[in-house]
Amino acid sequence: MTEKARQIALPLSAAMPGDARRIVLGNGNRAAAEALQAPEGWPFHTAVLAGPPRSGKSLFARWFSGMGAGQSIDDADRMDETELFHLWNRAQEAGRPLLLTRAAGPWDIRLPDLRSRMGAALQLAIAPPDDAMLAELIAEHAAARGVPMPDGASAYLVPRATRDYAAIEELVETIDRLSLERKQPATLAIWRDALDILQGGDPEADQPDLL
Repeated sequence: MTEKARQIALPLSAAMPGDARRIVLGNGNRAAAEALQAPEGWPFHTAVLAGPPRSGKSLFARWFSGMGAGQSIDDADRMDETELFHLWNRAQEAGRPLLLTRAAGPWDIRLPDLRSRMGAALQLAIAPPDDAMLAELIAEHAAARGVPMPDGASAYLVPRATRDYAAIEELVETIDRLSLERKQPATLAIWRDALDILQGGDPEADQPDLL
């Protein structure tokens, strides 16, 4: 079975009724996806998934709980620590796997008991995407918006795009907006201008004065 087939076979979208988005698997999140499918091996039945904005943490959490694999708590690092500690205790009593998601970077936990529990949990992280995953993300966001991306789009955009999940989503959103504003298909001129806008440039500066 090919790598592509294995990715498609993973039933990540099935747990998200009413949500057309799917989780694009690649080098940045494959290890986390595999770990979420084997919660029986987690220390203390607990895993903490960290990742940057728009990297799919919430989608993973919804898939995990929606498939009945266990309980998930999104943005755990923003919760009241005492409440989170009680939730952890209840999960332990029930013997139910618990997945917590949080922002990337340090998690400054002040409650000593919670800090020790979280430190003992399985630590998972979503890393930046490589070129192959970047191309998949562009295609996925474009499909979700109904933006046709002709051949050559990935070859042009991937080397020039920021390796960041939120930035890729914003890039496709900008391409879509420019295409609608200009009533033109999303081709090279629009790809170039979208990149220029997100990098702080002024695409209008290169446009001829028609007046």
